[in-house]
Amino acid sequence: MDAAFTAEQDEIRRTLRELLARHSGPDDVRSAVGTRDGYDAELWRRLARDLGLPGLALPQEYGGVGCGPAELAVVCEEAGRALLPSPLLATAVLAAPLIVALGTDEQRTALLPGVAAGELTATLAVPGGSLATALGLTGDLTGGSWAGGGRAGGVQARPSGDGGGWRLYGEADQVLDGHSAGLLLVAAHTGGFPRSRTLLFLVRTDGPRTPAGLVRTRRTALDETRPLARIQLRDAEAELLGADDTVDASAALAAAGRTAAAALAAEAVGAAASALERTVAHVGEREQFGRAIGSFQAVKHRLADLYVRVQAARSAAYYAAWDPEAGGLALAQALEALRVTTAEAVQLHGGIGFTWEHEAHLYFKRAAADELLLGPVHRLRDHAAQRAGLFGPGQGAPERGTAERGRAEQGPAERVAV
Repeated sequence: MDAAFTAEQDEIRRTLRELLARHSGPDDVRSAVGTRDGYDAELWRRLARDLGLPGLALPQEYGGVGCGPAELAVVCEEAGRALLPSPLLATAVLAAPLIVALGTDEQRTALLPGVAAGELTATLAVPGGSLATALGLTGDLTGGSWAGGGRAGGVQARPSGDGGGWRLYGEADQVLDGHSAGLLLVAAHTGGFPRSRTLLFLVRTDGPRTPAGLVRTRRTALDETRPLARIQLRDAEAELLGADDTVDASAALAAAGRTAAAALAAEAVGAAASALERTVAHVGEREQFGRAIGSFQAVKHRLADLYVRVQAARSAAYYAAWDPEAGGLALAQALEALRVTTAEAVQLHGGIGFTWEHEAHLYFKRAAADELLLGPVHRLRDHAAQRAGLFGPGQGAPERGTAERGRAEQGPAERVAV
């Protein structure tokens, strides 16, 4: 495997970095998150028109660029550096690959060209409040319990009985860009216990009126650059994604989750690297006792440790871009590096780093919100270890109650001896 970036990938990075440096500084970010959509719509159209970001990893026959996960990781890293508020993550990383994987030819032809052109934004709405679980990053998707599991809660789907349509009922609490996306991909449970399965459904919201039975409410988010919404479905009309309602969508969600984890890891690395660069610049200028605080050995040691963390996370993210199977572990390392780096950035900035106006708090909030939405780190690592078979039979921690059952199986003399 050649891990070096191509000239085309380097050009994508350079062009995007220059554009975001001009149009997505800290003040621009604060202005963008205060808009109705939560991002700069004009900048998004420019990114779609000039760079083709929404369709970067889409097939060319549907208007995409035809690139792969490596190019998407490069773009996400630069977006993370600028904390770019945009539909890129929800549309290009989460929703579009699922349409490609499960959609019929008619659905792909109808939806993907609009996505690639930046005219149609989309997002994935999953019940349970855990995107990481729904993408198979922190748990097993078998059984669909995270989507309702045939019980109350989650989102339930039933045939409408009018020629192949479906009706959805339930809610999803933390949907990225759910208040503004023109297309919702809703994961819903159907079939009850006898034929239990999880399917994906399309709910169009880009028409002249809101579909009946759909209520979208933007929520107050810890990280304003990651707008979240509550989606309530009250017997809302929907279209099945794909042609067969007997095929569970869990496998496609897990495959999309591995690719998304690699892109998200790259984004977290970009944010961590930017926070570290800003901190290094600050300690080189701020003086204490007549000298720059960056000249003190203790500060140098802390910055050196952060540099090693960020570089290790970057290596893991780049490897995951070439091998998505490593996406979960790469995401865990990147989220941990981002959390530690941003916390140290706030400390090393001193009192100013705690103020609302300083950009350091934007990066710190991104770190905290990402781990709440996509982690936690220890669960990402645990699930990756389980999938790799690191803990075979008898090698893990004993099941709760094992000691008690063992004592119950002993004879009286044995119990006294113990």
